[in-house]
Amino acid sequence: MSIRYLTAQLAQQIDEELMNAVGAFSLDQLMELAGLACAQTLSTVYSKEKYPKVLVCCGPGNQGGDGLVAARHLGIFGYKPTIYMPKPGSKDIYRRLQKQCINMDIPIVPPAASAEELPRLLQSSNLILDAVFGFSFKPPVRAPFDDALKLISASGLPIVSVDIPSGWDVELGNAEGVGLNPDVLISLTAPKVGAKYFKGRHFLGGRFVPKTMQEKFQLNLPEYPGFDQIVELPRNYRM
Repeated sequence: MSIRYLTAQLAQQIDEELMNAVGAFSLDQLMELAGLACAQTLSTVYSKEKYPKVLVCCGPGNQGGDGLVAARHLGIFGYKPTIYMPKPGSKDIYRRLQKQCINMDIPIVPPAASAEELPRLLQSSNLILDAVFGFSFKPPVRAPFDDALKLISASGLPIVSVDIPSGWDVELGNAEGVGLNPDVLISLTAPKVGAKYFKGRHFLGGRFVPKTMQEKFQLNLPEYPGFDQIVELPRNYRM
């Protein structure tokens, strides 16, 4: 059977069940596992010798939290990440994740200076990790991210997107043409419907999904190799 692609509503339902009494996960646990999968995907495709400087672009929600975790792991892996986060999340978990990155000597661009700094950051980077918007995003792209996505797209740098490319509708893809066009996508839990329109290298990170939940939602997830947190999906993987 083919892997199941998730609508926004179904993705939200699975997330909620993972963190309620059924799944029994905490948000911290899921972010840690998701961020590790993102870092492993990036390091699988882009070596630290050729692409050492990674600009990690984070939004204010859970997607940005995944990005902060990935930045910390990338630092541990030997990369040189810099965090661009023009609108930091206000919850305590985001402050703690930022502190963990600071403790690893990972630079975080101050929000007040982010608009002026982004062009310079792009010029000095080898690679972008896109963790701005998640599956709950609905167009249009609003400030300060509208200008940021345009600059990122125009940079010509390779892009690894987390779960769904920023600016894409989770079900319609980049229908409005304002989203990023990444080279690599790391879907989390299960691919979203919009990922059917993605043509690059596609990985899945969701080894934390319990068997009972996989069966309940008929996710038909592939086997993960060895002890990896990710598995590569065939290009143009279809329902």
